[in-house]
Amino acid sequence: MRDKKAVIIGAGPAGLSAAYNFLKYTDDILPVIFEEADCVGGISKTVFHNGNGIDLGGHRLFSKNQEILDFWEEVLPLQGKRPVDDKILDRKITVSPGGPDPDKEDRVMLKRRRISRIYYLRKFFDYPVSLKLSTILNMGIGRTFCAGMSYIKSCVFKRNEKSLEDFMINRFGKVLYEMFFEKYTQKVWGLHPRDISKEWGEQRIKGLSLSKAVLNAVLSPLKLISNKQKETSLIDEFFYPKYGCGQLWNYMADKIKEMGGEIHLNSKVTEILTDGKNVCGVKVCEQSQYKDYFADYYISSMPVKDLIFGMGNVVPENVKNIALNLPYRDYILLGFYCNKINLKNNTKIPTINNICPDNWIYIQEDDVTAGRMQIMNNWSPYLVKDFENKVFLSLEYFSNEGDKLWNMTDGEMLNFGISELEKLNVVRKEDVIDSVRIKVKKAYPAYFGVYKDFDVVREYLNSINNLYCIGRNGQHKYNNMDHSMLSGIEVVKVICDNEDKSVLWKVNTEKEYHEVK
Repeated sequence: MRDKKAVIIGAGPAGLSAAYNFLKYTDDILPVIFEEADCVGGISKTVFHNGNGIDLGGHRLFSKNQEILDFWEEVLPLQGKRPVDDKILDRKITVSPGGPDPDKEDRVMLKRRRISRIYYLRKFFDYPVSLKLSTILNMGIGRTFCAGMSYIKSCVFKRNEKSLEDFMINRFGKVLYEMFFEKYTQKVWGLHPRDISKEWGEQRIKGLSLSKAVLNAVLSPLKLISNKQKETSLIDEFFYPKYGCGQLWNYMADKIKEMGGEIHLNSKVTEILTDGKNVCGVKVCEQSQYKDYFADYYISSMPVKDLIFGMGNVVPENVKNIALNLPYRDYILLGFYCNKINLKNNTKIPTINNICPDNWIYIQEDDVTAGRMQIMNNWSPYLVKDFENKVFLSLEYFSNEGDKLWNMTDGEMLNFGISELEKLNVVRKEDVIDSVRIKVKKAYPAYFGVYKDFDVVREYLNSINNLYCIGRNGQHKYNNMDHSMLSGIEVVKVICDNEDKSVLWKVNTEKEYHEVK
C-alpha cells in the first residue's frame, strides 16, 4: 500500500522520470505531479500545428549512461525496420531484431543520422569545426593559416580560465573562437562570452576541443572510435521518437497513470508552505481554484527563482536576493511549412528532394538575429504532413521576456522570421504555406550576474529536509535531457536509501559521465 506521498512540481523529463521510478521501484510512495502547462514534457515537448510537429530546441536522444539508454528503450522500443524515408532512399541503417516497424506501429524509437553544421559566410562548415579540404576552401588559405597558428598558440600559452571566452580560446584558438563562437554565444545569451562563467563551457562543451574534433574525423572512418567514446557533440547517430521528443513523455505519462500515479495538468504551484526546516505543503491553483496539498516528500523542477519566491518571508534575505535575481534566457520558436527550400544538398548523403540533410544548422551570420534552424524532415519524416513534397523548418531566437522580440505580435515575429530566411536565401516568402510561433519563458538558466553566488542558494535548499531539487530549472543548471532524467532517477534512490542530497547536484559534473564510459 502506498501510504506516503511525493509531490513533484513539473512534468518535464526530470519530474516524469522521478514519478516513473517511484512507481517502479517502491511500494509505499505515491507520486503526485503538478504541471502548470496543459501537457507534459516541459521544454522537451513536441508541438503539433496543423498536422506538422516541431520540437522546442530539438533533442537528440543520446547518452553515455546505460541506465538512461535502457530507460528510453523500455518506454519506446527501437525500430526493427527502416523508417519510410530510409526505405525510399535505400539508406542503410542498423535496426533492432524483432523491433517494431515504424510504418505500421507508432510506439517506436527511430535511429537517425546526426548532421549539424554551421552556416557562416553563406557557406556550410562542419560542427564542430574540422580540418577538411572543404573547410579550408570555405575559409580561404589565409584565414585557415591564421586559425592554425592561433590554435598552436593556444596550446602553448594557456589563458587563465575565468570566463567562457578564456575556456573557448584555450580549446580552439582565438581566430576560430572569433569566427564560430563569439557572436553566436552573444546571440544565445545576450552577453559577451567574457561576461559569462566558464562553467557553461564545462557543462555544455565539456571535453570538446579542436584536437578531439580532428581525432574524431581521422578515426571515425577507420571504425576506431565508437559513439560511446565520443563527446556528445561528435556523435554520428542518435535515437529519436517517431512523432518527436514529446512522444516519449506522453507515453511515460500514460504509463505513470496506468501504474497509479497522479498527473495534474493546468495546475500551478503558487506557494510552498514551509517553516524553514521542512516543507509542510504546497498551494496549487487548479481551474482557478486554490487547494492545499500535503506530502512526505517535495521534489521541485520549477525554476529556483520561482521556488524561493513561493516560500515567502521564511527565506533569509541574502538567499532571496540571489535567487530572485538569477538570470534566465527566454526562447522563441518559429515554424514554417514550405513548398521548398533553397538550401541544396552539397553532401553525399541522399535526401528526399535533395534537401540539405541537417537536423539543425547553427546560424553564425552577423546580419540575422536567428541563432539556429531545424529541418524537421530530417528528424523524422512522420513529423511532416507531406514530407515527400514539402519541408517543415524552424528558426530559433533567444530573447528576454519583455524585450523587442518578445513583445512583437505573432504576425510581426513571423514576418520578421520570413525576412531573415529570405536574406539567407533559404526560403522565398511565397513558398511559405503555414507558420506558427511558440514562446517559452525561462528556457535557459544562465551563468552570469548573481549566479556566482548560487552556492548560497543551493546550501539553503539542501538544508530543507524533505525538499529535493532536480532538472534543468530545478537546479539552475544547463543540463541535457538525459542529465535531467538522471537527476529524477537519482532522487528516488536518495529518498529510498536515505542518501545525502548532494548526490543530486553532482549529476553532469563527475568526470566519469563526461568521458568514456
